[in-house]
Amino acid sequence: MDFGGVAVGVDSQVPTAATAATGAAGAAGAASGPVADPATGVRAAAASGGPGRTPGAASRRFGPVALVVAGGLSVQFGSAVAVLLMPRAGALGVVTLRLVLAALVLLLVCRPKVRGYGRADWGTVVAFGAAMAGMNILFYQSIDRIPLGAAVTLEVLGPLVLSVVASRRLVNLLWAGLAFGGVALLGGGGFDGLDPLGAGFALAAGAMWAAYIVFSARTGRRFPQADGLALAMAFGAVLSLPLGIAEAGGALVVPSTIALGLGVALLSSVLPYTLELLALRRLPAPTFAVLMSLEPAIAAAAGFFVLHQALSVTDGLAIALVIAASIGAVRTQKAAAAATAAT
Repeated sequence: MDFGGVAVGVDSQVPTAATAATGAAGAAGAASGPVADPATGVRAAAASGGPGRTPGAASRRFGPVALVVAGGLSVQFGSAVAVLLMPRAGALGVVTLRLVLAALVLLLVCRPKVRGYGRADWGTVVAFGAAMAGMNILFYQSIDRIPLGAAVTLEVLGPLVLSVVASRRLVNLLWAGLAFGGVALLGGGGFDGLDPLGAGFALAAGAMWAAYIVFSARTGRRFPQADGLALAMAFGAVLSLPLGIAEAGGALVVPSTIALGLGVALLSSVLPYTLELLALRRLPAPTFAVLMSLEPAIAAAAGFFVLHQALSVTDGLAIALVIAASIGAVRTQKAAAAATAAT
């Protein structure tokens, strides 16, 4: 899961499912101008994928692709470490550690300005922070109950549904059907193979992810650099703090627990944001979105290697269907954006 990145929208900056915990960028902007990286609030130049590319463009693009993949690995392996930390601090305690420590790092690095903003600006940051906290609280409750790969796959449905509902193209219904078919396989036809509460938390996290996408884009447009992200992260940390204290109590201040929590914060927030920001300066937003659609597969790998959560062949097929649906949605919206620009 998690945040960072860009989604590609056809109309009014509507995101696709392939962004997997990500922000939103307008399709027209992605094709021709600066793209807002909503995860960091930084304006990044989107490279053109048109006929004017030089012969060495493919080799230059390998670097940013590697950065995106590394960011995805960091996010999902950070989530796996969070699961290992849950016996010490509980799911709510881990969320609090992650948000508080990530906020401290971002505030120290970004030193955001707090003057010169209006009520609408602060309202956007508050909504962004609330969506961020809700998304993480629900997701961590989910991975405390069901395998990591399954949780991320279910969570991806939030952005996918947002994309399909907002789209005017019938072909997106095909991608939605493919994704829901994958989810049906994942749940054994009725979620009999998954803890129902854990699956419900993952789906609710997906809904909050959709809200996160909308408000991350708005925050990126209103605040320079990573200021909006740092302020929203701080607000999300404040929201989660009472819940974490209530569940974990004194465990939150144990040095070894804090150290592991800092590792989760760096792996799941700070490092992937930085890697994706660097990638977005040289990578077209549609390519970025396709790469981000691999998140469920990366999560399944992290669950297998770190948590020893094996997947059946059926589970693997289910995840593959959701990934295919996400990639299909991105490709469809990219083609629609190109057709709109040509008219």
